[in-house]
Amino acid sequence: MGEWKKFIAGGVLVLGAVLAMVIYADWNQAVQVISMGVNYIRYVGAPAGTIATEVAASSRQSTPARRNSPSPANGADAGDKDWPSYNKTLTSNRFSTLDQITAANAANLKVLCTYDTGQYTGFTSGLLKIGDSLIFTTEFDIFSINPNDCTLNWRVHEDYQPATPQGVSRGAAYLDGALFRGAQDGRVLAYDFKTGERLWATSIADPKKGESAPAAPIAWNGLVFIGNAGGDIKGVKGRMYALDAKTGKIVWELYLVPKAPGDVERGPQGKSTLDNSTWERPPGSPISGGGTWTSYTLDPESGLLYVPGGNPGPDFGADMRKGGNLYTGSVVVLDAKTGNYRTHYKLVPKDWHDWDVSGAPALIKTAAGKNLMVVAPKDGHLYGFDLSTQAMLYREPMTKVENADVEFSAGQPVHFCPGSIGGAEWNGPAYDPQTNLVMIGEVQWCTTVTLQTKEQMQAAKAGQPWSGEASLNPFNVWGKQDPFGDWAGWVYAVDADSGQWRWRARTNYPIQSGMTPTAGGVVFFGDMGGNFYALDAFDGHKLWGKKIGGAVGGGVITYLAGQSQRVAVSTGLTEILWPTEITTAKVSILGVD
Repeated sequence: MGEWKKFIAGGVLVLGAVLAMVIYADWNQAVQVISMGVNYIRYVGAPAGTIATEVAASSRQSTPARRNSPSPANGADAGDKDWPSYNKTLTSNRFSTLDQITAANAANLKVLCTYDTGQYTGFTSGLLKIGDSLIFTTEFDIFSINPNDCTLNWRVHEDYQPATPQGVSRGAAYLDGALFRGAQDGRVLAYDFKTGERLWATSIADPKKGESAPAAPIAWNGLVFIGNAGGDIKGVKGRMYALDAKTGKIVWELYLVPKAPGDVERGPQGKSTLDNSTWERPPGSPISGGGTWTSYTLDPESGLLYVPGGNPGPDFGADMRKGGNLYTGSVVVLDAKTGNYRTHYKLVPKDWHDWDVSGAPALIKTAAGKNLMVVAPKDGHLYGFDLSTQAMLYREPMTKVENADVEFSAGQPVHFCPGSIGGAEWNGPAYDPQTNLVMIGEVQWCTTVTLQTKEQMQAAKAGQPWSGEASLNPFNVWGKQDPFGDWAGWVYAVDADSGQWRWRARTNYPIQSGMTPTAGGVVFFGDMGGNFYALDAFDGHKLWGKKIGGAVGGGVITYLAGQSQRVAVSTGLTEILWPTEITTAKVSILGVD
């Protein structure tokens, strides 16, 4: 299709959105279609994917030593046939001991089959593989397909009014024959694994206030763990929940920012020392923020739950909430059985860039025997913490960092990197025990913010987006992003003990997908241009790469189907904030001859 035809097609989509808004009065649907039309035009002439790898000078003389077998402490199991949780293990290491696909044969990778959902949606779902089923979700649907040939086992559609126009779902959890997912109307839903029959539904959030539950839950010991999103909405407070896996009853609730008199209590409250002392606000300005929307990490040995906490609100208006704004910008550690607060790791001391801690941290045991938590927020850094002392061992930049300390003032534009949708967001780091390398994908895309006055921020209505950005353009609510194409992606492979990078790869499209290293010495990931890559885990050189669909923003997993190793990837992310190819959400399965 020529460029003029694409412009015409984009115009038709915009007109269709206006008609939908007028006829159906469905603002969410109208915004989604309008954004599709705009992004269709912005994507005209998008270049082919490119990737270039650099090996650190200190690593050029020696290749990281291969370890004979993955450490059990890092979650590998004997068969390793499945991918049963969002980040494979509850500890979120994402490493697979499968080794049929190697550096020697990865050049033979090809797409074996594809399942097309037929939906234009913000497809960021993680993927699960359990037995003869591959599980994933979209905003309104949950799917079970055959993990070998992509044929449909079952599909369940839910009808509801979503809380916001951002139609996303990060995936499902599995436990004891049941599947669990959050929904954009604030419910948590349970289904029979074999048939898709609905088992129960529990509300944990109020969509009328802008609250939703897009995160991928995790499940353990009869409990399902999930929190609510919406911390960018005025008056919305992030909370964390444990639900009984059999009945859906709320076992405990914990507010991730200070709870005030009159705030709804949906279940027994976990114990916390959190108070208002780190939230100095003008009169009538509510504490807002701390939502969660990706997934979580759990240490089965200690029974501790690790919760990544989102930004405070208003996002860019730091003077509206003076102080440290606990527990936003933190990893909050809870007793998984009771919800009681245990400790927290404050990563973003004072956030006025929308630099959430959103991706789940990984709990790893390094080659030197250290038990670490590694985590990558949107601030563009990789952090390593010693779990025995809680000491921060390293904080290293993984993408472009610019004007990070420049304060915002009303009416004065500030350009900063990573931008408000830069850094690392939906998917956290992976750990390869064979190389002792932590691997993380990053976005290099900068943002310009012009701050509103305090009076303008105070005048915002409850239940509305509350960023503090002065622009009237609705596409710039979270700041004005740099022009389309003035962006990049990074993969960094970092020594887990020292924090020093061994190799890094730069792509011409941002990287938001999951990273999946394997015992075959291959790491898999995709970019927002729809390009899928296999790199050598030891030095990062490209083994295979091809555009296989739309933007890759969700799950990348590997598993056995029969006796053959397969790789599955979710493609086709289409949503408001990202100018990506307009195409339907799909899951593709790859393998080698």
